[in-house]
Amino acid sequence: MTGSTPAPFTATDYGARMERAVRSAADAGLAGLLVAPGPDMVWLTGYTPTAVTERLTLLVLAPGRDPVLVVPTLEAPDAEQAAGAAALTLRDWTDGKDPYAVTAGLVDDRGRFGISDNTWAMHLLGLQRALPGTSYASLTDALPMLRAVKDAAELELLAAAGAAADLAFEEIRKVSFAGRRESDVGQDLAGLLRRFGHSQVDFTIVGSGPNGANPHHEVGDRVIRPGDMVVLDFGGLKDGYGSDTTRTVHVGEPTEEERQVHDVVRAAQEAGFQAVRPGVACQDVDRAARAVITDAGYGEYFIHRTGHGIGVTTHEPPYMIEGEEQPLVPGMCFSVEPGIYLPGRFGVRIEDIVTVTEDGGRRLNNTTREMVIVE
Repeated sequence: MTGSTPAPFTATDYGARMERAVRSAADAGLAGLLVAPGPDMVWLTGYTPTAVTERLTLLVLAPGRDPVLVVPTLEAPDAEQAAGAAALTLRDWTDGKDPYAVTAGLVDDRGRFGISDNTWAMHLLGLQRALPGTSYASLTDALPMLRAVKDAAELELLAAAGAAADLAFEEIRKVSFAGRRESDVGQDLAGLLRRFGHSQVDFTIVGSGPNGANPHHEVGDRVIRPGDMVVLDFGGLKDGYGSDTTRTVHVGEPTEEERQVHDVVRAAQEAGFQAVRPGVACQDVDRAARAVITDAGYGEYFIHRTGHGIGVTTHEPPYMIEGEEQPLVPGMCFSVEPGIYLPGRFGVRIEDIVTVTEDGGRRLNNTTREMVIVE
């Protein structure tokens, strides 16, 4: 895929993110944040260990203290090369030493800390042994919006990832479906995502016929037949940021019922998109899409939330679901993906990534949402 390479994030960018995270932690009544390798660490520091092992690697953020990255000595040279390394202090520990004792000296020994969700249980238990007076809350619970609001550079990367996924769809609709296995089409999709710049393919769902009634079917050995509805849901990471889009195609001419169901989902997806604007609660996007499907008589067949956030991972807060009262803020990015799933028959889902603007929403996926006929 041609196009300019995005400017990489700098130590200044990562430093600002860590400062923002510390402020958010303090506002939430936390003594600091403890971040293990994973998406939070990538977003805060630009560092991804070459291997995540039993050796403790932990970013320690606390008010009034410089950020510290605790790393095994043998991984310190790689950590020093991370884009955000200049904005933090490295504290390395050697095999045979107690890394939890190292960490204990960096934090309030009676504080409550936010800890990244993917922290290994052995590491959390080690911290609790070293710091028996502390308590912990998962970052998803304590700071669910930490990464939710994207800056201009992040929005540019998400838009580029969405455009690449759109190119993949435009190409996949040209291939033959009938007589091929779902797994064959899935391989085609994965190859197209990589061709258009993705470094990581997270999923390629190809749900044909009755398999389309399972929202997370992914791919199987079923041979796609003329007359099948086929759900195509695919995405991954491009330049570190996610794509995720769904279109439902039909092999040959659809029946009147199939067209009707597709039209209902398309109208629901449009209603969800039109509900997006600053200040609206996340649940209201779900309600807008769900109302269309319920009014058409298919409410019991819409069996998942309307959307999820996206950023350095393809699924993250915020979630468009009943009960989520978090107001939308400009810069948030999430999917709008209603669906109808008729067990044993077929399914339909249509999904775009949407970002909140100052006065509404903007789609980051722009392929047709009309019924597409494939061969």
